Amino acid sequence: MNTHLSTALHLASRSVPALPLRAGKVPFGNCSDCRDNACGGRPNMKTPGSCQCPRPCHAWAAATTDPSIITGPTWSTAWKQAAAVAYHPGGIGLTVVDLDHADAVAWARRALPATRIVPTTRGEHWIYQGVMPSANAVRPGVDIKSTMVYAQWRGPGAGAMTALPDTVRALIVGKLSPVRPVTAPVPAGGGECRHRTPAYLERGIAMAEQQITEAASAVHATVYRTFLAVLSAHGRCGCLTDAHAARLFTAAQAKGESPRHCVDAWSNARAALGM
Repeated sequence: MNTHLSTALHLASRSVPALPLRAGKVPFGNCSDCRDNACGGRPNMKTPGSCQCPRPCHAWAAATTDPSIITGPTWSTAWKQAAAVAYHPGGIGLTVVDLDHADAVAWARRALPATRIVPTTRGEHWIYQGVMPSANAVRPGVDIKSTMVYAQWRGPGAGAMTALPDTVRALIVGKLSPVRPVTAPVPAGGGECRHRTPAYLERGIAMAEQQITEAASAVHATVYRTFLAVLSAHGRCGCLTDAHAARLFTAAQAKGESPRHCVDAWSNARAALGM
């Protein structure tokens, strides 16, 4: 059996969504209309009429754990031409910090908590448990691969996997423009923040994440209401930070919200509160 096909089936058996890559880490289009990513490559982002597939089928959206698809006619030629196997990190609740060169690796060793490490051709993949929005070039030689992207499979790596830290989440905040830090003034007279301890804010953010995560329907409305509640309770004393906003965006995107929808909901909530 083809080596890459065997790898994909091995990953699928462990609930890791896999897909074939051609040379240059380029995904295969799974129908003629999807060639060169004509379908947009993301759910709800197809060019109208450009693709007859029953679902978004290109790039990360094609990653699957279904062996009948992996071994089926759609990918039969792809595996013969494949140069590598990729997987969807966000699909299994993971985030890959892709460190592209030695300087980036050195930075990670100084700045990030230890976790599972996978060697790559030029650097390392640091893999954390947890999902977040993906973004390229968050700092020199560093990409974030989690939701709505694929990462090349380079083996299981070594080391204990740890929880996704706020240090990594905060790296993408500047990529989510036009979202900006909440800079509403402190209460009149310069009084002490009514939250008094960071624990109050942390509980509020954790409850907001849970509310979004548990939404079974009306996700758009739930995200907006939750953003509104967080900003109303925590947005006027200066305690809310970019890292807090990134956590809420991560929870919303894990439920299928796009970065643009998150930006709009956050901006609309701020506008409603006069911020």
